[in-house]
Amino acid sequence: MVGRSGCGKTTLLHALAGLLQPQEGKVLLHGSDVTGHPGHIGYMLQKDLLIPSKRIIDNVALPLELKGVSRSEARARAQEMLERGGLERVAQSWPHELSGGMRQRVAFLRTALIGSDIMLLDEPFSALDALTRREMRAWLMSSVKEFGLSVLVITHDVDEAVAMASRIYVMAGSPAQGVVTKIVGVIEPQGCTDAEKADSGKGAGQATDLASFDLSAAFLAAKREVLSLLG
Repeated sequence: MVGRSGCGKTTLLHALAGLLQPQEGKVLLHGSDVTGHPGHIGYMLQKDLLIPSKRIIDNVALPLELKGVSRSEARARAQEMLERGGLERVAQSWPHELSGGMRQRVAFLRTALIGSDIMLLDEPFSALDALTRREMRAWLMSSVKEFGLSVLVITHDVDEAVAMASRIYVMAGSPAQGVVTKIVGVIEPQGCTDAEKADSGKGAGQATDLASFDLSAAFLAAKREVLSLLG
């Protein structure tokens, strides 16, 4: 989901996550009405919000403990999640010992452990440098495939949206000024399948694979279409 600052993207995520009651309409999850009811959809904010006084494994296990799962079981499931995400080596580390990219990976795994097959990500890479963003993009695409997730991502980075998405929603509006938020276009980038994008996040050649798509005619065509809709 791409749009200018203030067009209502984060507000829409809050409504989808059940944190905000919409004035009109409903949020349906697999046919069930979950409007205004949080906890059904995973939601990862811009900041990782890791607790400094807890080791990584305990940070990942926290959502399960809050749901009443015993500490031992929660830690066991957190350890399994870290292993699936390739982060088992940092399980006993403290948050301050990790880089920004590693902290975001931990935050993603913690959100995935909630158990929903749908996740909302609000500009998860905004605080990262360009090289780390590219690495995180590849890791996220691979992890989404590994865990069988559907993910809705907010980003201001058009290149990022085109490279990652199977469908791009271009948003417009300014609720603060009384202009209703609306979808002005839906773009489905062609030329690289979801599976190929996810596979590009694996192995030593990930940067080359992603760069080759970033320079392809399909990528540039989709980027021009998004930019034209943004105005």
